[in-house]
Amino acid sequence: MVVVNRASDVSQLGDVDDLDEEPGEVIESAPPLRVGQERELNNSGLKKRLLHKGIGWETPDSGDEVTVHYVGSLLDGGTFDSTRDRNEPSTFTLGRGEFVGGLDQGIATMTEGEIALFTVPPHLGYGEAGRQGVPPNSVVQFEVQLISWITVVDVCKDGGIVKKIMEKGNKNAQPGDLDEVLVKYKVKLDDDSVVAQTFEKGIEFYMKDGQLCPALPKAIKTMKRGEKVKLIVQPQYAFGEVGRDAENEFGLIPPSSVLSIDLELVSFKPVIDVTGDSKVFKKILVEGADTIAASEGATVTVRYTAKLEDGTILEKKGFDGEDPLQFITDEEQVISGLDQAVATMMKGEQSIVTIHSEYGYGSIEVKLDISIVPPNSNIIYEVEMLDFVKEKASWEMSEQEKIETAGRKKEDGNRLFKIGKYQRAGKKYDKAVDYISEDGCFGDGDHKVIKALRVSCWLNGAACCLKLNNFNGAIELCSKVLDIEFHNVKALYRRAQAYMGTADLVLAELDIKKALEVEPRNREVKLMQKNLKQLQGESNKRDATLYTNMFAHMRNDSSVATKKLKVEKAEDKKGDAEVVATEMGKVAVSSDSGMAVDS
Repeated sequence: MVVVNRASDVSQLGDVDDLDEEPGEVIESAPPLRVGQERELNNSGLKKRLLHKGIGWETPDSGDEVTVHYVGSLLDGGTFDSTRDRNEPSTFTLGRGEFVGGLDQGIATMTEGEIALFTVPPHLGYGEAGRQGVPPNSVVQFEVQLISWITVVDVCKDGGIVKKIMEKGNKNAQPGDLDEVLVKYKVKLDDDSVVAQTFEKGIEFYMKDGQLCPALPKAIKTMKRGEKVKLIVQPQYAFGEVGRDAENEFGLIPPSSVLSIDLELVSFKPVIDVTGDSKVFKKILVEGADTIAASEGATVTVRYTAKLEDGTILEKKGFDGEDPLQFITDEEQVISGLDQAVATMMKGEQSIVTIHSEYGYGSIEVKLDISIVPPNSNIIYEVEMLDFVKEKASWEMSEQEKIETAGRKKEDGNRLFKIGKYQRAGKKYDKAVDYISEDGCFGDGDHKVIKALRVSCWLNGAACCLKLNNFNGAIELCSKVLDIEFHNVKALYRRAQAYMGTADLVLAELDIKKALEVEPRNREVKLMQKNLKQLQGESNKRDATLYTNMFAHMRNDSSVATKKLKVEKAEDKKGDAEVVATEMGKVAVSSDSGMAVDS
């Protein structure tokens, strides 16, 4: 980042004729210096002339340990300090004032191997005091070569774990809390005695389980594969005021010890909580060759070995000359846990999937190809994704294909609804609507068909929501229908049901009245009106009792009255919920007959 000062020689900035920035304004994308070109940095008086380009684009940050060669000289050419004369480069921490202050900000602009000449004004150099060989208030010049630097990271931002990157890792991914990591480490005290060390092959563990001391997983989370670091760990992140007894061939760690740890992240295996409730985990052994996962509705081809937790093999697919398994995800053609895990896999990926019985075969005993799955058994699958063909996306379809696909999705939803698969049915209705969204460019002759499809899917989706007691979802879907068909009786009926489920009896009454205005003799709506009146009657009785007790308590001690009133309100709320649940059950029975899903 460079700050341009119009008082400086703007012509030295290269092709910047069109600059409109005010003096001192920060320019995020200032052009890089060319060899021989000079520029003032940060409007500070410090000037940099590039003598030799470096490698790459990365530059050191404040706090990093830089190693440089430099030659310091006066403007008349007299040299007053030189690492080259000593044949020994200088290493210091950038930004700590350990070297000439002005050079800190100059070196922060350099890349590895770069050589630059910095002209340092007195207030950024040796000031009024000067130094040996430098008179007071002298402008000095430093020819600097940035040999290398070690990136230094304050892991916890409190100085408790300082990480020096000795060798950079590859790729950008870093391990997470669930991942399994393979690391090597050697732990030393201040006197260089080794107090802990892994074997040559390293040690493997899950991040959530921790290892050695609190500092280790915290540091590992900031590392990349192949990265090697040196950690300086303060006692609060090591073994604290207690220390650690001697273990095996290693000595004890005294209380309040500062540790020096050489650490390498050899590799890690990502672990994904597929279902979000810690009941289906996928550990990736071999990453896929692509960046696109199968997702729902894909036709997948996999091979796997299924085992119990004790290692008993249950079945194999795709081995020993047997064909691999092919199925469509999200169609319940395999157990739910395997279905959901495979939908996240990429071509060529190999993973271990651990499935809780809730997402497996549940409490029943099942005979598979090789062995029996006992009730309530967790299952472990070693799965390889051989191939998949994704469901055709809407943007790949013609308008007619979109309409036809939406119709098929709706029919799939209807079949699922009839067998009680309300969650999956609702997803089918949602997908159907996605294909015929208002963003599509449909012909004039298609609008009537599309509108009917949307209305039907929204209504059927609302029916699914009611079955699942998702009353707010039902209200939202019915409201979409009523926005375009304000007199739709099914939408009014189902929204009234949902309002009764949320105890919004006034809104339920309004929808029932509107429905009866359209169809005065509708038996289902009349039955709901009767149930609503019962609910309202019960609610009015409880309100009357509540207010009677409230005024009676006003004559008693106010603190006692307040406590009793709180209890009565809680009981009243509970009573409302119980009555609504009971009456909703009655309404649900009636809705199954006269207000079923659209065919």
